[in-house]
Amino acid sequence: MFEILLVISGLIFIALVAILVAASRKPDTFRIERSATINAAPETIFALINDFHQWRGWSPWETRDPNLKRNYSGSVSGKGAVYAWEGNRNVGSGRMEILESAVPSKIVIKLDFIKPFEGHNTGEFTLTHGANATVVNWAMTGPSIFFSKLMQVFMSFDRMIGKDFEAGLANLNKLTAK
Repeated sequence: MFEILLVISGLIFIALVAILVAASRKPDTFRIERSATINAAPETIFALINDFHQWRGWSPWETRDPNLKRNYSGSVSGKGAVYAWEGNRNVGSGRMEILESAVPSKIVIKLDFIKPFEGHNTGEFTLTHGANATVVNWAMTGPSIFFSKLMQVFMSFDRMIGKDFEAGLANLNKLTAK
């Protein structure tokens, strides 16, 4: 019986070491990015992204907590606009601030997550006007702390958050098609 426990303990130890080694080999930064072609002028789409008050109409996270507490401060829109939120475990809490707003092509947002996990990232929207449509690119970048790397051994942040980006871009498309 002791030998069986010793073998099981050894296998658990080897598995833990393998997980830690796999986590340590993950990159120190991450980038999640999605694009969509939207049949609307860049100015129309830009206005919906550049004003945090408009995010209720398209952001995939806005509907996940019916009791979401929102606080807007700073500029009404554009550079200096701030949006803080506090919600259930599906949305957590945090703060966003627009750092750069170049009409109608680029918006850079500082993203500070507080709950459920602390994180400090950068969001970026770029809008490129094409023939009869606008290509909207939504990206988020940030550092990968060790805990984040450990989680990435078991789940794909790109797939998990990427599907939310895809939903948000689809919502922007529906909203501007009206």
